[in-house]
Amino acid sequence: MTLETATPPAAAATEKPKPRRRRSTTVQDTRVDRVFMVGVYILLSTFLLIVLVPLINIVASSFSSPAAVSGGRVFLWPVEFTFIGYEAVLSNDQILTGFGNSVFYAVVGTLVSVALTVMIAYPLSRTELVGRKILIGGVLFTMLFSGGLIPTYMVVRALGLLDTRWAIILPAAIGAWQVLIAMTFFRSSIPGELYEAAQLDGASDLRFLWSVVLPLSKPLLAVIALMYGIGQWNSYFSALIYLRSEDLYPLQLVLRDILIVNTRGGTNIADQLAAQQMADLMKFSLIVISTVPVLLVYPFVARHFTKGVMLGSVKG
Repeated sequence: MTLETATPPAAAATEKPKPRRRRSTTVQDTRVDRVFMVGVYILLSTFLLIVLVPLINIVASSFSSPAAVSGGRVFLWPVEFTFIGYEAVLSNDQILTGFGNSVFYAVVGTLVSVALTVMIAYPLSRTELVGRKILIGGVLFTMLFSGGLIPTYMVVRALGLLDTRWAIILPAAIGAWQVLIAMTFFRSSIPGELYEAAQLDGASDLRFLWSVVLPLSKPLLAVIALMYGIGQWNSYFSALIYLRSEDLYPLQLVLRDILIVNTRGGTNIADQLAAQQMADLMKFSLIVISTVPVLLVYPFVARHFTKGVMLGSVKG
């Protein structure tokens, strides 16, 4: 008789069934992430081309001949390379005067605007300010309704600001949107404990603002300064309304007048065609000249944007 080996009952009872293997999702997650990143890169590359191609075309056209620009033969590389467009623009003395005026309006206007914005936004950020909600409602009201062009012109004329530099700086000195941004920043990013500690040390509100708040608000100041500066640099409508002296014209208004003069041309068809071709070329040269200062300033301010985005995101 053969003996068959059998599993003892106790061992059979204690033996646990092996768990079924679950399909690992790591490989699937990795593939999904890769597909997502590819889609992101494709989308960002598309946006980059949409923005970059027109800029390259403008720069290439500014270094091309008038006939090539008018004929539409320029795409991403200059055709018949020449500096005639820049020579025609810079040979006008009004360009240098307008450039200096625009720098003055941008620098002084930005300083005045940032100072006034901080002076309004910081008190509104303090919860102990009496009538704070009413004042904030007044700021919001200006975002929805304005006096209009004619009443604003009458106010500027009544103040004796017509045909002065202050007519460009003061009417646009304060932006409601910038005030709200600064107020929100002060309220959320400046701890109340710092104010209490400054009071215990005997510091006044002005001293606390100058020594504590402003050094901690460099990202905010950089952002609103860039907003005000770009607005002042690109502004021409206010100068068109309030200024009469050509010596006070900003660069944008000078460029507009130069284009109008060059498109008039002469009496015969050949002169008119040459003037039109030169005007088409000068448009691109003027765009480059008016854009370069902003592109030179932006890298020095852009580093503060990252700090502004990350500030307050991680708190202990």
